[in-house]
Amino acid sequence: MGIESSCDETAVALVTDDRQVLAQRIASQDDEHRPFGGVVPEIAARAHADRLAPMVRAVLDDAGLTLDAVDAIAATAGPGLIGGVMVGLVTGKALAMASGKPLLAVNHLEGHALSPRLADASLAYPYLLLLVSGGHCQLLKVTGVGQYTRLGTTIDDALGEAFDKTAKILGLGYPGGPAVERLAAQGNPKAVPLPRPLLGTAEPHFSFAGLKSAVLRAHEAGVHAPADIAAGFQQAAIDCVIDRTRRALAAAGEVGALVVAGGVAANKAVRAALEDLAAAHGLRFVAPPLALCTDNAAMIAWAGCEKLAAGHAPDPLDVAARPRWPLDPAAEAVRGAGVKA
Repeated sequence: MGIESSCDETAVALVTDDRQVLAQRIASQDDEHRPFGGVVPEIAARAHADRLAPMVRAVLDDAGLTLDAVDAIAATAGPGLIGGVMVGLVTGKALAMASGKPLLAVNHLEGHALSPRLADASLAYPYLLLLVSGGHCQLLKVTGVGQYTRLGTTIDDALGEAFDKTAKILGLGYPGGPAVERLAAQGNPKAVPLPRPLLGTAEPHFSFAGLKSAVLRAHEAGVHAPADIAAGFQQAAIDCVIDRTRRALAAAGEVGALVVAGGVAANKAVRAALEDLAAAHGLRFVAPPLALCTDNAAMIAWAGCEKLAAGHAPDPLDVAARPRWPLDPAAEAVRGAGVKA
């Protein structure tokens, strides 16, 4: 059983070690956060607390199983909004204690990193992973469960955050990423001159704060159509992602595939550009189904399966929730203020 509550999606799933998703439920909090234009941590934590216990029962009922049939409980233990993480982790601890089942404290980022292997049994290590979501933007070489080498990260904003802020600037509502993508399809990506931060620099790191500010200035100028601003922003973001990923591929050494995961991986234009990059390098391109891109519990359950299969020991019931939890703790700190590593 997997439990996910790191941000604004409450999710529970049952997954087998032969990649069957027996049941999954995901409760969105979009309606609760929409009036504020973004996620309010306290509201998110309360919603998780209200919804998790009924969802656990519902998922078991959906699968026609009881808790006794579950082999282990995997719960997100970080990183994320600490209130929500604590709600999910405490729920996992309670279920593990009540059932006598092992507890697996899962890194939310590792859930994303391994989710493509849930959908594609042929995806073998090592692979280069672009992890892009609302809170994270990283390039990692994945060589096994718990074996991650960070090659690049954002020094300020994550790409998903930049999409959401662009949507807010343009008055598109929340959640912003899909709204920007829809509007961009109607615009001219060359009509609005926007910067490509860090394009061409040697280290494959990301920066989107300047691009976000440029979108605000373009909007305030009042001379550009919103669709053109959205299209220009999306194209600038893609140009940065492709340039950074190309440099990471050069630094990664031998890999068998280029993999993308995280919420922004649902963007079709981003996917298409990455697929072209993989083809140019003679690599497979792998992206999980859209349902596994955004936060979900199936990826957490699958990460638990992978950890058990790799011989990882269960976690103690006093394992702590972590607001920050890098996949590569040994990675060198990136120059610049406000690093989200």
